[in-house]
Amino acid sequence: MSKHFQIEIERLNGRLLAVGATVLDTIQIALTALEERRPALAQQVIDGDRRIDRSEVEIEEECLKLLALYQPVAEDLRFIAAVMKINIDLERIADEAVNIAEHAAFLAARDPIPVPPQLAEIGDAAMRMVRESLDAFVASDVQEALRILSEDDEVDRLNREIIQEVWRMMRRDPDTIERATHLFSVSRHLERIADHATNIAEDVVYIVEGTIIRHRAEGYRPKVESS
Repeated sequence: MSKHFQIEIERLNGRLLAVGATVLDTIQIALTALEERRPALAQQVIDGDRRIDRSEVEIEEECLKLLALYQPVAEDLRFIAAVMKINIDLERIADEAVNIAEHAAFLAARDPIPVPPQLAEIGDAAMRMVRESLDAFVASDVQEALRILSEDDEVDRLNREIIQEVWRMMRRDPDTIERATHLFSVSRHLERIADHATNIAEDVVYIVEGTIIRHRAEGYRPKVESS
């Protein structure tokens, strides 16, 4: 491919990573709004979602333009196809952060209730998986991508524990039911963020090896050693 095409690919890569950094910040702000009961921070996340939506559309349009102009093959084609998918996952992660912010705003306007300690853990785990999946993308690191997939089990475990804690709270004090269901929803949104991070990790494997491991990642062995 031409030097101009490679420049366009590098620019596309940079734009995607910039969105990834924004999305990570968005998750952190939403969780801070929840933890510190700060509705203004929650509103900041909600208001910022349009910018991420615009970026998603712009990146998709750029991918389609590159496909039409250069008709790439092999790894270049896989890269652009994966960027389109990762772009969608990042936008959906941002949507989940908005959902968390909306729950944070609701809870901040009402009397506080006990928050299961696992909620902070699942938040940290979900953010770590997103960050690590983007790092694996940058490094084209298949081994790291596969390791990230295994982290999803821990997120699922934490989500189950939070559900149990919330149910116990509601049984002990029925007055907490409405507020407690919002904590349950926050945990579910974080679990979905982790799922999107695993999608990104799977796309790293596809870029490097040309293998689609979705639905069959368990036990997958890389074709080549990652550098």
